[in-house]
Amino acid sequence: MGQDNCGKEGASFMKKFVFLLLLVAATVVLVEGCGRKGSGNQVALTKESAESTAAGIVWSYPSGWTKGGARPMRVATYTVPAAEGDTETGECAVFFFGTGQGGDVNSNIDRWAAQFENAGQPEKTTMKVNGMNVTRVQIAGTYLSPGGAMMESQGKKANYRLLGAIVEAPEGLVFFKFTGPLKTVEAAEAGFDAMIQSVSKP
Repeated sequence: MGQDNCGKEGASFMKKFVFLLLLVAATVVLVEGCGRKGSGNQVALTKESAESTAAGIVWSYPSGWTKGGARPMRVATYTVPAAEGDTETGECAVFFFGTGQGGDVNSNIDRWAAQFENAGQPEKTTMKVNGMNVTRVQIAGTYLSPGGAMMESQGKKANYRLLGAIVEAPEGLVFFKFTGPLKTVEAAEAGFDAMIQSVSKP
């Protein structure tokens, strides 16, 4: 009898143990999938070179993005691959205008919003990244594609989206501005967020 009871208790224990392991695994998967859309994906990052950083911060960019050459008023420019079905690539530009220059956070969000038609109110969230305040912005609509010295429209682009992040860095505001077709921006959103989360003081 004693051996039978021990066997039954041992089998019951093993069943409970296996159930507990499955429950823990399911919880891990659930937590991995929560948060911002696409944030559960792992994003490979490439550390940005020191000469392409500014304002007392460093960051890494998605390895699938292509870093462009030097351009006026920009710290760095990245080309983002087009999503399937999109005919244009996306672009993520990083700006730093100097300590105390370039306007405040809200005026820059207003300026970005003015570059769209039929965009409605920008979606704005704030967070802390490695001890620094960051404002994240989403805008969608018809993009006016400003360019040139006077930032005049280079032609309207329907179904475009902007993801922006303004980092309150030690030496001033740093602006990350990612624009592109809706599907392209959606596909690269996790990469953009991973880049912003990588921002730190050296």
